Amino acid sequence: MFQASSEPTDQRILDETLGQIRAHGARRTTVLSIAAALGMTHANVYRYFPSKAALFDAATARALAPLEAELREIVDAPDPAADKIERMAGAVHRAYRDFAARDPDLFALLADSVVSGRGVGRKHRARVQAAFQRAVEEGIAGGAFEGIDARRAVAFLFDALHRFIHPVSVRLDREAGDAAMAQRLDRVAGATLRALTQGRG
Repeated sequence: MFQASSEPTDQRILDETLGQIRAHGARRTTVLSIAAALGMTHANVYRYFPSKAALFDAATARALAPLEAELREIVDAPDPAADKIERMAGAVHRAYRDFAARDPDLFALLADSVVSGRGVGRKHRARVQAAFQRAVEEGIAGGAFEGIDARRAVAFLFDALHRFIHPVSVRLDREAGDAAMAQRLDRVAGATLRALTQGRG
């Protein structure tokens, strides 16, 4: 017998989806298995999520929500622009590595959607880029970054930091040690920020 829950149905569905992906992998998780675990029909699941892809996107978005909230906190802080950029790069890198280690199947869904430029991956990358762009624009307005174009500077940042803030690259580096990768990120981020402060972005 299934107990009633005060949690909204769509959130219960997402909870179960995340649980099944973590326990069985994305391939073995189906709308039917999710519905059965919740004591509902698969048609009811489709009332909230029109397709399995939409459901998996929503589950991935939920897993990414803490990182996106952290980026908003960093960019809203009163710190200098260069510090914000360095902190955001570190936050993305750590979150992706943790995500890839804790939920490899879910992280693979993110990486695939980023590569294909669809769904949750496209939206998430746009939010990450917007956070970096805000920090760059603050640096330009405050005089920390002189003589550079904001859009070109953001493109430069993403190119320079690609290994550390792109899901596919992070996935490829998953066997590397956390400490070693953090040191590499510190060196690359430092060099990148020096270039921006010298107007070479």
